[in-house]
Amino acid sequence: MKLKAKMLWSSLPALIIFAGVVLFSSCEKYAIETEVINPVDTVHFQAQIQPIFNGICVNCHSGGRNPDLRNGNSYNSLTTGGFVNLPAETSRLYRQITSSSHDSYTLPAEKQLILIWIQQGALNN
Repeated sequence: MKLKAKMLWSSLPALIIFAGVVLFSSCEKYAIETEVINPVDTVHFQAQIQPIFNGICVNCHSGGRNPDLRNGNSYNSLTTGGFVNLPAETSRLYRQITSSSHDSYTLPAEKQLILIWIQQGALNN
């Protein structure tokens, strides 16, 4: 009986190492490909920008916090509140969505869309 227990304890480290190798070698790595937006294509506020606000931003920016990003209010709130200006990289809206407090809320493609929309003149189209 002591011999079986001794053999079991002596083979335990090898079994643990084997299990670890099998576990970690079976993991697959995935690369997330970032969507690239063509800056020549027109970005439409109602079709592309407002849905970003609706899905992400209106939870906090629904009238009580500036800018008001609710549908029907967002464009006026952004343009009259000084949130969009050129150069787009320095606009208040773009700086806010890329700041540490807001960066994780939007995807890189969404940030790029907003940047291109501002570069194209922040039209209400």
